[in-house]
Amino acid sequence: MARREDNRRDNRNNREEERDSEIVEKLVHINRVAATVKGGRRFSFAALMVVGDQKGRVGFGHGKAREVPEAIRKATEEAKKTMIRVPLRESRTLHHDGAGRWGAGKVMVRSAPPGTGVIAGGPMRAVLETLGVQDVVGKSVGSSNPYNMVRATFEALKAQSSPRQVAAKRGKKVSDVIGRRADGASAPTAETAEAEG
Repeated sequence: MARREDNRRDNRNNREEERDSEIVEKLVHINRVAATVKGGRRFSFAALMVVGDQKGRVGFGHGKAREVPEAIRKATEEAKKTMIRVPLRESRTLHHDGAGRWGAGKVMVRSAPPGTGVIAGGPMRAVLETLGVQDVVGKSVGSSNPYNMVRATFEALKAQSSPRQVAAKRGKKVSDVIGRRADGASAPTAETAEAEG
């Protein structure tokens, strides 16, 4: 019995290691912060990290420690715990345009045709690249604070939904939800939409 439990534990650890090996980590911002104490100032470092599997899952975290590597490790651990799943169209772009806001940070994200690339700056780019988006246009309006920009980008990504999710909410078929687009461009077929969702 104990051997079987050990095997289960080993399998679980192997799966977690495989998942962690696929994850891409990006350091967005590092900040030196000072706490004034009786003897003077005590310096520590705050790190903002973004992690993702480049297949539709992304998370961010922030850690603080006396040394930079320790702050990065803490931020990475938090980011892995708070990962969200974002539906992607054709595994390369977003399903629809979106906007996000956090504090004074406002961002807009737009789906883009193949070959566009990731057009976004700084913290937004880090989030979108780790998410695995290949074609997207992003614009930040307002605060350039990296913490607010990352959180605003996550708010915009959380609002994304695939045709399959919309169809399930409305109790319809995917083909009923998609139909033909008003601008004359052919919408993706129901089969491709189901494969993406």
